[in-house]
Amino acid sequence: ALVALLDPDIVLVADAAAVDMGSPGETRGAAAVAGTFSGRAQAAQPALIDGAVGIVWAVSGRTKVAWDFTIRDGKVVHIDMLAASDVLDDLDLTILETDEETDA
Repeated sequence: ALVALLDPDIVLVADAAAVDMGSPGETRGAAAVAGTFSGRAQAAQPALIDGAVGIVWAVSGRTKVAWDFTIRDGKVVHIDMLAASDVLDDLDLTILETDEETDA
């Protein structure tokens, strides 16, 4: 479960564009952070964001939101939720292939 990967004191911080999309500005604690992904993360894909692990949500090949993870001692301790288009355009994003994808 996602909660097992999160530090109990994790903080998720959303940028202003993500807040405009309906996200709270800050979410604290593993259960609360996991809850923000419940039902929403199904369309998200694992990615490297500036060389670090994260996830992105893209529509028609354009990234709309990126979640940039900070990992310490094997646990996610901080997530930056980035939705501002100028910020997203400046990120080095590599969407990772998953086992669920098949060639048509």
